[in-house]
Amino acid sequence: MIFDNLKRVKAFVLDVDGVLTDGRVLVNESGHQMRTFNIKDGYVMQLAVKRDYPIIIITGGNSTGVVKRLAGLGIQEIHSGIANKIEKLKDILISYELTFDDILYMGDDIPDLECMQLAGLAACPADAVEEIKAICHYISPKSGGHGAVRDVMEKVMKIQGKWQVDTTVKSN
Repeated sequence: MIFDNLKRVKAFVLDVDGVLTDGRVLVNESGHQMRTFNIKDGYVMQLAVKRDYPIIIITGGNSTGVVKRLAGLGIQEIHSGIANKIEKLKDILISYELTFDDILYMGDDIPDLECMQLAGLAACPADAVEEIKAICHYISPKSGGHGAVRDVMEKVMKIQGKWQVDTTVKSN
């Protein structure tokens, strides 16, 4: 069953905090929020972009640094400060002529629940909340910000025959 779902993935939809990051937010004295990203997640996202997979970021957070990091990886669909993720996702799917069955959605907490319930493949990091784990088709053995995105995206590309090594993709 999971292999059939992996074969059907045409696009990746990702949350940020708790998925691409470990969920911690560091705040400096001037109030700027900082997050850390996993370099292996960055590599696989760049490779997925080169393999023509749309990567769609929908996050409730609103950080210029996060947007710059993801844009630097070649991701064009970055939507931050989103309170209603399902409505944003519906609009994006229409623009890409995709259905919910075509997407892998990786989230970790309640704001992702509705989107994940409709996704063709719902995935989450090992440290996602229980309500999310309960509805997932795949739970990565990796925690958020520690390679969970690499884990699931690599599986999709391998099963679809798109995981050829590409030395032109940088690890940044």
